[in-house]
Amino acid sequence: MISISNLTKVYSKNKIALNVGYQDIDKGIISIIGQNGAGKTTLLRILSTQLKATSGDAFIDGISVTREYNKIRKKIVSIPQEAAPIGILTSYEQIFMYLTARGFSFHSAREEANIALKKVGLYDARNRPTDELSGGMKRKMFVAMALASNADTVFLDEPTTGLDPLSRMEVWSAIKELRGNVILTTHYMEEAEELSKKIYMMDSGKFIGSGSIDELLLPLKGKIRIESRERLDNSYNIGTLYVKYIDSKDLSYYEGKYYSIKKVTIEDLFIIIGVDLES
Repeated sequence: MISISNLTKVYSKNKIALNVGYQDIDKGIISIIGQNGAGKTTLLRILSTQLKATSGDAFIDGISVTREYNKIRKKIVSIPQEAAPIGILTSYEQIFMYLTARGFSFHSAREEANIALKKVGLYDARNRPTDELSGGMKRKMFVAMALASNADTVFLDEPTTGLDPLSRMEVWSAIKELRGNVILTTHYMEEAEELSKKIYMMDSGKFIGSGSIDELLLPLKGKIRIESRERLDNSYNIGTLYVKYIDSKDLSYYEGKYYSIKKVTIEDLFIIIGVDLES
């Protein structure tokens, strides 16, 4: 369990990037979603002891991330979005080196590296330089690294950004192999739905909602999303689009009117809550 207590981060010129009062984050695979600048990466960097908070504290299994960071670092793994492998080294070599740096014996590091590579489907490519691997395979290597470490908590910052749909599915499969708690940030709503038992929504440095997929979508149950370039009654304006939610029984009225008709997803919650979305 992660518990947050009055955690803030203020950058230069009084820019408030994070301002969370009291919030608990459940165990399991958890997704944190929100637009760019919502505070997701700042939160993960503080929780993983990479960034110092301006005030407040957070606790992972009762251990303070601000005062007991040496204890925290032994229990966690953090894979930032910008993580890049050493191209001339193989995936096996990089995982082996990482594990020995964490204190594993040579024997244990070899064993755990091979087990993890098998679980994420990279064992047959373990001796190829990572420069020769696809983008999805490189991201899977980092997931294997986290898996091999046996860490209690894993932080993944936008683990599939820039990947094609098939590579993304491969990484999802690897993430599902992770044990313990996994906290990931993502811009992909289908990723959050695929991986997470619970989703947390952030905006302007704060949490604005949380729950399972069904719980979060309850306000839009039975609704369908209509998009139009023309103004619609009782619609939301996003850039040049007008978005309206209708009952499924009224769909026939809108069909064939050059409207875009879509299934409701988690991203629609940001619209109805009133988040100022990027157009």
